[in-house]
Amino acid sequence: MAHIEVLSGSKGLTAKNVNINISSPAAGDASKELERWVTAAAIHDSAERCDAPKCHEDTRIAVQDDLYDWILKGDPVSETEQPRKIKWVTGPAGCGKTAIMGSLSVRCASNKILGATFFFASWSATPGRRRKTTFVTTIARQLAMYREDLRTAISNAIEKNPTVFEKNLHTQMEILVSAPLREVAAQPGLQGAIIIDGVDECEAEQYHDQSSANPFPMRTKEQDQLEILQVLQAASSDPFFPFRILIASRPERVFRDFFDPENTSVPFAHKLDLHEQYNADADITLFLEAQFNRLRRRYKFPPSWPPPGTITKLVENASSQFVYAATVIRLLDTPHREPPEALLRAILEAGATQRKTSSPLEQLDALYARILESSPNPRLSVQWIRSIKPLNDAMSSFASNVNLLLQTDLESNEAEHLLGNLHSLIQIPLSSGDQATTKYGFYHKSLFDFLKDRDRSCGSGNRQNLYFEKHEIEVFMWDKFVQACMSEFVALSIFDSLLNDDIEEGCNAQFPFSDSFLAFLASVPRWFDIELVISPSKVHITPAGADWWVSLAITHLQGEPTWQIFQNIHTLVRVVLNLIQTRDSKKNQSSNLTFHLQCSRHRQCKQACRTWSSAILRRLGSPKWIAPGLLWPSREGRIVNENKEFYALLQKAIPGWDRRGPQFYDPSRLLPTFDLQS
Repeated sequence: MAHIEVLSGSKGLTAKNVNINISSPAAGDASKELERWVTAAAIHDSAERCDAPKCHEDTRIAVQDDLYDWILKGDPVSETEQPRKIKWVTGPAGCGKTAIMGSLSVRCASNKILGATFFFASWSATPGRRRKTTFVTTIARQLAMYREDLRTAISNAIEKNPTVFEKNLHTQMEILVSAPLREVAAQPGLQGAIIIDGVDECEAEQYHDQSSANPFPMRTKEQDQLEILQVLQAASSDPFFPFRILIASRPERVFRDFFDPENTSVPFAHKLDLHEQYNADADITLFLEAQFNRLRRRYKFPPSWPPPGTITKLVENASSQFVYAATVIRLLDTPHREPPEALLRAILEAGATQRKTSSPLEQLDALYARILESSPNPRLSVQWIRSIKPLNDAMSSFASNVNLLLQTDLESNEAEHLLGNLHSLIQIPLSSGDQATTKYGFYHKSLFDFLKDRDRSCGSGNRQNLYFEKHEIEVFMWDKFVQACMSEFVALSIFDSLLNDDIEEGCNAQFPFSDSFLAFLASVPRWFDIELVISPSKVHITPAGADWWVSLAITHLQGEPTWQIFQNIHTLVRVVLNLIQTRDSKKNQSSNLTFHLQCSRHRQCKQACRTWSSAILRRLGSPKWIAPGLLWPSREGRIVNENKEFYALLQKAIPGWDRRGPQFYDPSRLLPTFDLQS
């Protein structure tokens, strides 16, 4: 790390023979630096995966044995053929891929042949399990723990390449994995498995600002998934690579194309399709028999329960999907208003009334609908569920904070009212103490597949319509956010803040919300997945509410440099303004007039746009902070002037504003009461 000391207040300083010492991290520091880039929650035995599906005893034995045998022996090949070091395990949603990979990981670890694991999960509250960012570094950290010589080689690699963590996946894999493996290749006994699950759940990583006009297209999740596959393929092609790699995913197109023998010259091991090659009915039967025996003992039911034919019917309904059987058992096993016997009858009756189709999802959809409709307000509960998932990314997004944001009445217990019957679908922290430190979780991605598919969740017959468009969920979240900013509790803090004009006191001791909730609320807009045009919000922010939130956001970014604060706050407000669509956009035949940066004339802006712009200028315009405008550094480092009229207003209101950037003017000369509406 470079160390450069600058003497503050020095003038006319001439530097001669300046030595800049760039030092690499020591071995111990290298390990610590690697730890910072590890997503521990993605490893098979992490605390987050304590409730992850596992193969029930005496089930999925054949498939586990086949995979374990391949790890030890590989596929039979001739002497002239390349070893086939990658095997694809696939099957439809809910067929048990993750349970099999989890149980196999435990088996390999107990026999000391597990090199590394990574379990992606799109529903996880841990961002690293949803993105590729820490994929290679997490694998490298586990390999460093696998053997002492590998640990030394990887630490040496980090010392020589301290910026490796900022590189792309291919470079990281070469420096942190492939090169160290070549160093220790002469040592005997290096073999084992690297198990990767749920690659199809990896979301896209974005590298460019999508809130403004940008020539770079948004990356797709398929691009990132393909990159992961290509990185693993390149690593396994090295003759010194000693591990066999198992990759589990749904049979999405990017995986079908990648593993198609006609599309690659690199041979893969034979694909294992859980749906086609293994009949899961016998294993599901064993699972249900064991679970019903346990429930019978727990509830002291007679030996005749469940009624004859129940297990056979449930196995038929499951259509080889373990997720169906597991969800049924969780429903019967969690506290509910109805007794287990009544719930079981309702499940069987719902399955009997479904139309017979070739889709194995029909019965799973009916089960999900049945559970969701047990909520006192099914549609509102779905809005909560759909909102919880993106909000889990925000700072301090613990269950208690999410509840406080989403509930209609700040003093109510709406979360328990809505979600109390849904414990078979949602991992809900039970005690108030746990809710203050734990995030919501979800058992299976197939729930969101159901909720986001109009054809599956729109309702038919006696079923309610549980479908919402994406923008409807965004508006729901946004309305809740605005209401929180304008709550009666905010008024005291706003009044005090305006009187004292002190940014750091934007949230004082009079404010009844916890510090954790304030940090959460400050970061909420950052995590909206916003499209350019959405339906207008039903709730309009007041000037006081906007002013208070900008102050709050500044307060929670105090540890960052001033220029970074300017960028972050400005980006947040741009996100806010993205939510606002002008009411007369149809008249003007314009659908892009959605935030202030694209307004052709300021006086034509929507009131909410002026409210937010005024708030950020007022709050960032104090002597301590930098005031934003429409001057924004472009990708080439030039200043982009997107609105000449507004630029003229800034020049008039802020003497000394320079096109080179806001850091070149004296912020103390900015009028504190500068208002874009004037």
